[in-house]
Amino acid sequence: MFLSVFDVFKIGVGPSSSHTMGPMTAANRFLDLIASDKWPRPHGARVVALKASLHGSLAYTGIGHGTGRAVIIGLTGEAPDRIDPDRMDDIVAAVERNHKVSPPGHPAYHFNPAEDLVFDKKVPLKGHANGMRLSALDKDGRVLLTTIYYSIGGGFVVTDTELLAMQKAKKVAFSHKVPYPFASAKQMLDMARSSGLTIAQMKRANEEAVMDRNALNAGLDRIWDAMSGCIDRGLKQDGKLPGGLNVRRRARSIHDQLQEEWRSNRQNPLLANDWLSVYAMAVNEENAAGGRVVTAPTNGAAGVVPATIRYYLHFHPDADQDGIRDYLLTAAAVGGIIKHNASISGAEVGCQGEVGSASAMAAAGLAAVMGGSPEQIENAAEIALEHHLGMTCDPVAGLVQVPCIERNALGAVKAVTAASLALKGDGLHFVPLDACIETMRQTGNDMSEKYKETSLGGLAVNVVEC
Repeated sequence: MFLSVFDVFKIGVGPSSSHTMGPMTAANRFLDLIASDKWPRPHGARVVALKASLHGSLAYTGIGHGTGRAVIIGLTGEAPDRIDPDRMDDIVAAVERNHKVSPPGHPAYHFNPAEDLVFDKKVPLKGHANGMRLSALDKDGRVLLTTIYYSIGGGFVVTDTELLAMQKAKKVAFSHKVPYPFASAKQMLDMARSSGLTIAQMKRANEEAVMDRNALNAGLDRIWDAMSGCIDRGLKQDGKLPGGLNVRRRARSIHDQLQEEWRSNRQNPLLANDWLSVYAMAVNEENAAGGRVVTAPTNGAAGVVPATIRYYLHFHPDADQDGIRDYLLTAAAVGGIIKHNASISGAEVGCQGEVGSASAMAAAGLAAVMGGSPEQIENAAEIALEHHLGMTCDPVAGLVQVPCIERNALGAVKAVTAASLALKGDGLHFVPLDACIETMRQTGNDMSEKYKETSLGGLAVNVVEC
């Protein structure tokens, strides 16, 4: 399928694209289905109540990820890209108080979260680790409609039938006719050689097959504005993050120290790494607090790409808006290949699919705007992803805080290092990006469920026990 840059980079809210944005979107889709004629509604039947159950990783870490809140908010008709984060608590409190949701264009439905929202840790749904079941009932409690949704990473949501169709597909079916339909890194490089275009130019041509240039540029600028705004907010906030771990925000303090060093002209051999880290941490502290973020490609890995773009603007005198657009297009091209051939879901393949993918995307984007050839860009992405292989997803207390915030900082540092290494070569390298992506997929399949966003192993267990 054609995966747009705006599918990879989606504006939403924290703390998780798969556990917050995805379930909110699924609830929206269910409301749309109820209001449609696309289901066999019994004659005279009327939906008066709703129920929801969360399964797999959504059940195990849903409390820490705010999944229940997301479902409640989604059933009121609010969407991730439109909801005001400052209103979320009030919306949830009203539903818990009144035991009903009143989405626009619908009658009020009975929904008591204490009874009608179930975290079912016993019964996994077999299609994906992030499963949820939504049901609509009549006045006698009879189920009129039930739909299973899977949140497959990065805010993407599919029904069980849609997922089955995806799994049965033998090859990529592009929903739009695009001039450069690459589905692998090899195809991407082959098309770049034959066309003489950069990866960003090919991706732009694909996007402009479905929208005009002005709309594309405006959308890319909007994505960067949201990312940059998230960095700026994160650098101004302090205090403790919500969730009960009492994790303190550190980005503002570190930023203040770096600003003082900058003004005093003191030598700091770690200066670039420090700035990268603080930018990434600022984003992921905002994400952990439930603020406005951009999936890149997920919320849990949302800091890596913005940090490296801000680094590019900070340290490279030739940086400009066109460079940012080319960066995002290149990063999205790599992210789409990874998503299609493996996964960006921590619940499916561990954190290698989140921070690892983000680091590969960031390395590719940075190599592109620093003048890298398509081969050097592919090499940069491979280096970054290779050195995240095997990384588990083991969030303490199911919160996107420890170790997630610091992992974004290190993912950004690895991205810059990978881009630098690739640019010092000629693009020839031993491990192709496609082989690395396949290795990541296989490693994720072999990984124990304890280490795939269930908080049943790793740091999630040992930190608590210690």
